[in-house]
Amino acid sequence: MEAFLISTGVVALGEMGDKTQLLAMLLAVRFKRPMPIVLGILVATLFNHAAAGAVGGWVASLLGPEVLRWVIGVSFIAMAGWMLIPDKIGEDEGSTNGHGVFVTTVIAFFLAEMGDKTQIATVALAARYHDLVAVVAGTTCGMLIADVPAVFVGDRLAKAVSMKLVHGIAAAIFAALGVLTLFNVGKLF
Repeated sequence: MEAFLISTGVVALGEMGDKTQLLAMLLAVRFKRPMPIVLGILVATLFNHAAAGAVGGWVASLLGPEVLRWVIGVSFIAMAGWMLIPDKIGEDEGSTNGHGVFVTTVIAFFLAEMGDKTQIATVALAARYHDLVAVVAGTTCGMLIADVPAVFVGDRLAKAVSMKLVHGIAAAIFAALGVLTLFNVGKLF
């Protein structure tokens, strides 16, 4: 349960103001069809994060516990720094290129998540917790918590919430996870 809850919280906060949240808003404004967009986000995230989680599990199996602890700790601290860098989105990411809204959303979200903060976080979380299902379910849930409201309320959400504050909180959580992992504090993480 801990892997699921930590994964959900970290990704939900980390996703606020992220390029995929901006992409969700862009698709919602452009196509005005929220359900195919939400389903596309779900499918793309499940595939992307399952692959990222599998990589995290594989990395964990290759490294010894001491090396893995340092890799994960440093990765979480690096994620904290990365959280403080705002994302931008390209203008062409809202085009369907002849595909329907659902397929466009799946492709756009899958590609937007490649190498993204939440995908890297999924790799690190899967390596840390050794529970692929809980981590992927949690990171997917976190993505939906952040992106589904963006689909339904669009840019009003972005104007109402300070993204700098949200990113600061997410960075602090990642930094705390990194420090606790480096100092091997109990079974907390």
